[in-house]
Amino acid sequence: MSRSALPISDFLKRYVNSETSSDVFVPALIGTEHRETGTTFNVTNPATGEQLARVAEVSADDTRDAVAAAEIAGNAWKKVPVKERSALLRRWFDLVLAHREDLAQLMTLEQGKPMAESRGEVTYGASFIEFFAEEAKRMAGETLPSHGADKRLMVLREPIGVVAAITPWNFPLVTSVWKVAPALAAGCTLVIKPSEVTPLPEQVMAEIALEAGLPAGVFNLLHGDGEAIGAPLTRHPRIDKISFTGSNVVGEKVMQAAACGTRGVSLELGGKSPIIVLDDADIEEAADWVMAGIYFNAGQICSATSRLLVHEAIADELHAALASRIDALVLGDPLDAATQMGPMTSARQRDTVLSYLNVAREEGLTVLRDGTHRSLPNKGYFVAPTLYTDVPVTSRLWREEIFGPVLCSRRVADEAEAIRLANDCDFGLVATVVSGNAKRAQQLGRRLRAGVVWYNSEQLPLVQASWGGFKRSGIGRELGPWGLAGYLEVKHIIGPVLD
Repeated sequence: MSRSALPISDFLKRYVNSETSSDVFVPALIGTEHRETGTTFNVTNPATGEQLARVAEVSADDTRDAVAAAEIAGNAWKKVPVKERSALLRRWFDLVLAHREDLAQLMTLEQGKPMAESRGEVTYGASFIEFFAEEAKRMAGETLPSHGADKRLMVLREPIGVVAAITPWNFPLVTSVWKVAPALAAGCTLVIKPSEVTPLPEQVMAEIALEAGLPAGVFNLLHGDGEAIGAPLTRHPRIDKISFTGSNVVGEKVMQAAACGTRGVSLELGGKSPIIVLDDADIEEAADWVMAGIYFNAGQICSATSRLLVHEAIADELHAALASRIDALVLGDPLDAATQMGPMTSARQRDTVLSYLNVAREEGLTVLRDGTHRSLPNKGYFVAPTLYTDVPVTSRLWREEIFGPVLCSRRVADEAEAIRLANDCDFGLVATVVSGNAKRAQQLGRRLRAGVVWYNSEQLPLVQASWGGFKRSGIGRELGPWGLAGYLEVKHIIGPVLD
């Protein structure tokens, strides 16, 4: 059973303006078909706990159909001239910006981040579409000299094929675009499995891409439980590459699946990132960077700088500045313009974070701010912004990714101790250094084991730079030319020089 595609404005209205949430239904997108299935699951508004939409839950058969549709579409899509692919991506970019407000409101309703953050995510995500629209036109082959004068060596870059993309719930639009835009620019087709917690932004982005002119079957969307869909998708022999963003536990399963058939895989996994504040730092500026690094998106960020290493000479002063800012942080309805931090995206994630706070009590950690210092909204999955000081390096909270608004601080005596403790971690996604001396901060950053290091800067990935980490933070890179290269195969053609 299927239903025809809806105009974008009407499609968005069904999510954003519907007065009866039970009437909001989201189908899967497979080839040319908006497919209804025999079972559905509910999407919940985390600020209220109320149902937001019903979503079609796909089966293994639906998954195989989506891969087949992507493979068929790929035969034509890879032959589309790069100029045309670029123009289509550009139209997609323009339409996303045209629907920014609706997309932002939808994201806030579903994911729980404040409207200002949602607007920023839409604009930020669109910028990656724009970037890869231009990168599509810059993919070039080469002719290289060979050892013999009578031989010619040509280097071609071709699309890798059908890509399975599995995305998380914390930044649903951005993390999807990071995969979809470069894959489309390269000439690949996709089967996307968004998180069952936040499937709506990806659905709308797919609808907008179709309106922009993307051929049917190039962008397929599957909804449902990761365990049920993951195996038939990641182990399908016609999948040429798997791109996954999420937890280490699931990432390891994806890597095992990719080993079947020796397919390509890229993994953007966890983090337990440090922020180092040196003794010459401006206290107010440092406090702002620390706050942004851990309490943005309620701490639900793989790159959250959740370990604060502060020089002992300024630790008390910085802690006081942080406590003041935490007290002033406005929690509440994310649709309210005054709200600065919303709820956890799901009851499950709220309970996970609360379980770590119980561990902190068992370990006897020193708490400077937590839920005992403020009241929380009566509805929704809220957790108070929390700060522990003088946390031992043996603490589970110091070593494990919490994925919530929980900051652990520790004093250091000098740069050497800061570097040693920062690098003493299973992860290596990002790091931040704050210093009154930019050269000092930059030099220290070179000694950190992380894929991205910021100094005296907002902690924001740049589209032209790569994104990915060292150690258990993953394999491969997204964004920039490195991200595009991940969806291309290199072919050499060698033979006699032709007249």
